[in-house]
Amino acid sequence: MSLDHSLIGLPGKPHERSWTSKDALLYAIGVGAGLGDPLRELEFTTENSEGVEQKVLPTYGVLLARAPAARSLGDFDRAMLVQAEQHIELHRPLPVSGTVLVTSTVTGMYDKGSGALVEFESVAVDLAGGDPLVTARFGFFIRGEGGFGGDGGASAPWQPPGRDPDRRVVQRTRPEQALLYRLSGDRNPLHADPKVAARGGFSRPILHGPCTYGFIGRVLLHELCDSDPARFISMSGRFTAPVTPGDSLIVSIWRGDDGTASFRTAKEDGTVVIDRGRLRYRGPSMS
Repeated sequence: MSLDHSLIGLPGKPHERSWTSKDALLYAIGVGAGLGDPLRELEFTTENSEGVEQKVLPTYGVLLARAPAARSLGDFDRAMLVQAEQHIELHRPLPVSGTVLVTSTVTGMYDKGSGALVEFESVAVDLAGGDPLVTARFGFFIRGEGGFGGDGGASAPWQPPGRDPDRRVVQRTRPEQALLYRLSGDRNPLHADPKVAARGGFSRPILHGPCTYGFIGRVLLHELCDSDPARFISMSGRFTAPVTPGDSLIVSIWRGDDGTASFRTAKEDGTVVIDRGRLRYRGPSMS
């Protein structure tokens, strides 16, 4: 059975997703909170520090906006699936706890030759008020599922500015980073089981793509938004190489105009792991 192309444009059944203060705290630790300045991240890692109000990392919206497709994509080895792209837009800061109703739609399946790129869009709305909270777009690459012909997909042009980065931040992931992150719900054994990782062509389990994305989003929040989630609007990037837990990540940031920035993330050996990075953010509040 090949990929089910009839899924394109077909919304899945609305999926209810709830979270608590504890879930938000666990996510923050799962994407490296506390590895930088622990005091700077108390509002994301504790709920009872004196004079500190708990807040939620914006990239937690990636997990909140996940929902099943209308039906299975097809019959293929899940060890061949890796995340290729991620975009998230926050319509308002994420509350510490709540419930959303999420609808996910397959928006495209593209033949990349060696594999297929499958793209989704998900919208999470507040269950109580019906207002949009998160819009997310996901791209997944499935090795060995290409060759079906048709559209290969198009990419928007992206080029880093021809100058040194305005900021360059280096942080090392924890050796157990994937084991922490999986507790937020992504139990794909590719990121924990050496046998499954080997079947996927990796020497050891790799870090979840959304974990790498959240790790970098946390750095960008601190560097460009003064750690204020209300200033974080949207973030996008393309995954270009896997990260192994324990790797150091180097985030290069170029400020743009009108609350925009470009970023690229690489490992110490120069291997780029997230490219085509874009962030939109608000200026500081004047109140």
